[in-house]
Amino acid sequence: MNKWSISRDHSMPLYQKIMLLTEEKIKSGELKPGIRLPAERKLAEYLKVNRSTVIRAMEELTAQGVLTRKKGSGTYVNPDKWGLQTKPLINWGTSLTTDSFKKQSDYQQAVARFREQKQDKVIDLSNGNLPADLLPELQSPSLSWKELIQQEKKQSPLNSEMHSLRESVQLYLKKTYQMEVPIEEIMITSGTQNALFLISQGLLKPGDAVGIEAPSHFYSLRLFQAAGLRIIPISMDTEGMTIKGLQEASINYPLKMIFLNPIFQNPTGFVMSFKRKADILDYCLMKRIPIVEDDAYGALSFDQSVDNSPLKKMDQQQQVIYLGTLSKLAGNHLRIGWMVGPKTVLKELADIRIQIDSELSFLSQFMADHYLRIEMDEHQKKIKNKLAERARIMEKWLRIEFGEDIEFLPAKGGFHLYCLFPKKTKAEVDNILQELLEKNIIVLEVQKFGDKKNGFRLSFAHFREMFNLK
Repeated sequence: MNKWSISRDHSMPLYQKIMLLTEEKIKSGELKPGIRLPAERKLAEYLKVNRSTVIRAMEELTAQGVLTRKKGSGTYVNPDKWGLQTKPLINWGTSLTTDSFKKQSDYQQAVARFREQKQDKVIDLSNGNLPADLLPELQSPSLSWKELIQQEKKQSPLNSEMHSLRESVQLYLKKTYQMEVPIEEIMITSGTQNALFLISQGLLKPGDAVGIEAPSHFYSLRLFQAAGLRIIPISMDTEGMTIKGLQEASINYPLKMIFLNPIFQNPTGFVMSFKRKADILDYCLMKRIPIVEDDAYGALSFDQSVDNSPLKKMDQQQQVIYLGTLSKLAGNHLRIGWMVGPKTVLKELADIRIQIDSELSFLSQFMADHYLRIEMDEHQKKIKNKLAERARIMEKWLRIEFGEDIEFLPAKGGFHLYCLFPKKTKAEVDNILQELLEKNIIVLEVQKFGDKKNGFRLSFAHFREMFNLK
């Protein structure tokens, strides 16, 4: 730890050289996640600089999320990704966060080996996609390939979206949520990831702080770090993101945007209450913080007591960009989604899509349009019935397997159960993970979502194999 030295040339300020040296030590593995750095006075001695220069460097790295500082304890390398940002440097594959993305836990490494050895025996409850047995038939109308190409040629070269698909999405939102949306405020995308990419490129810039629920599936997305964004955790309770957590985050950081998954939140399954939605909208309006709402599971409610209305439905001030997708209804192979938001914003994002030559597949749009118009109603009922059945069986199995040691909320929709072991240590839960793996069962650790508790997320959508359900 005493190999701290910097050059004395005048290529950059001393505090920046200290920052660069610290980052290099982190990337090389000399400074590992969670390790404590030498005291500021010691560092000043090693580097032969004023202590105030070291303090400034440490403060800058702390503001970027590279380090964390604990009052009365010292300065540490950030052990997770909360707050991290990447710099927009042309430094292929060597950004500060690359190693943290590639690093796998012992359990993840064991899962990777297991998949290679026992592909045909895997019961993958970590899978967040629609299982094959619940995919729609997607029987295409009898059109020849030539007719499809002719239809595609009718699309404007500056707008690759099918107008009839936008109409179908408009009708779907009205039937599913009783949400009236002007067609000019609907933009077709090739899925939620595509929408998030356009938002991160068009509406945000490197260094911007964005708030996300903690825990959240957004935490695991490389997309945010690749765009140089700093992700700020905002606490939740069983009604969703808390106002107190949002207030604290917006006071401590200049939040440019928040990302929400309010209905059957991934991974927790929480449903945001009506009052909480209203409070979130009011606070964000006061602070002028735009909201991106990811609604992947709202249409998959199988409990009539649930209010699955999107936040967007309550939006009177054009505060919310709403993201929808067909992947959870019709499978990942039909890569079609949509954004609902202000016309001017959607036009800007559509322009970016043209600039990066990211045209939409006409065939995918054609099939999505057919699905929404012809097959969706009946197929949606089938999926919800099957998901409800599998959720109940999984909950019963968990109680038999773990008794009162396990903690979870009964599922009311979506795909997932979020299971915690509040009375068990991490080592004990690691043993449980290994025992499940020995039974050919793969789950997803809660750390994947930025949670520091002990537990895992299970997908009951994929539970049929265990009990040979039909």
